[in-house]
Amino acid sequence: MARDESVGGGTLVLAFVAGAVTGAAVALLFAPATGDDTRQLLADKAREGKLRAGDAAKQGREFLNRQRDNLRSAVDRGREAYHQARDAEGSEETV
Repeated sequence: MARDESVGGGTLVLAFVAGAVTGAAVALLFAPATGDDTRQLLADKAREGKLRAGDAAKQGREFLNRQRDNLRSAVDRGREAYHQARDAEGSEETV
């Protein structure tokens, strides 16, 4: 069975971070701690999760930009090769 490779690295990291934050929040809600301590810990974890999500989003944007540049370069090279082949074919017919 073929493995689906369409899931990007950024998506995978974001899903992992979201799962980790959710798991931590659930664990904290069931942990025996005072309300103030739990709220402070949740706020700290939320800030940490926001920073990680921002980093993951930045990495995802950088990855997409690199892939876009690679694709654009490949299309340009293909277009150039096509024009060269067409020009070479046209010059052979006139000889």
